[in-house]
Amino acid sequence: MLTIPNAVEEVIKKKPFLESALVEGLINLSALARQLKPDIEKKVGKEVNDSAVIMALNRLVPRLELMSTMKFKKVVENIGDIIVRSNLADIAFANSNTLFEKQAILLDRIRNMKDVFCTFSQGIYETTLVVSNSIPALVDEIFSDEKLIARTDNLSSITVKLPVENTICPGVYYYIFKELAWDNINITEVISTTNEFTVVIGDEDIHRAFTILMEAKRTAGM
Repeated sequence: MLTIPNAVEEVIKKKPFLESALVEGLINLSALARQLKPDIEKKVGKEVNDSAVIMALNRLVPRLELMSTMKFKKVVENIGDIIVRSNLADIAFANSNTLFEKQAILLDRIRNMKDVFCTFSQGIYETTLVVSNSIPALVDEIFSDEKLIARTDNLSSITVKLPVENTICPGVYYYIFKELAWDNINITEVISTTNEFTVVIGDEDIHRAFTILMEAKRTAGM
């Protein structure tokens, strides 16, 4: 059977936004204890007092603060270039036996075009193309026989170069996405490789998103 401190930690860890708010001192612990008490009682198998939950939260918060600082500070302050692209379109097709062939044709047609962005992201059932707004007509031509699932225009992207240690630091992507989510920025697409990732968002949000990421990098380095 879990102890009260272990039960509190387990509940908090399943609520990442709540964990962040605790670290930033935005939550009244007495009110939170009353809200969490039914879940805590289920886990420990007995009734608990509000004061016991509050005490467990008081002991947990410093640990969360330390873990948050240690995990993210080094990675975020060492973020490399942040590259912004505009005038993009997001086009999704159902996977098919001929889709790879169409992708090869598209890459061959655009290989000599300057300043053209094109990337493919393949899932189990569908493949998404994020391309410059200058070539959707070419995509329509080449993929005319494929099943179109969705298309979104007027998009921009932000590509972030991450340090190598990001791969062994749990929660790096959550930390960055949380910053965007808290400012109500909708992410249309996410594209990632080992040490960089790209978020595709609406043109109207690009300035705010860039500012948020730059501020996160600057704050981590202080």
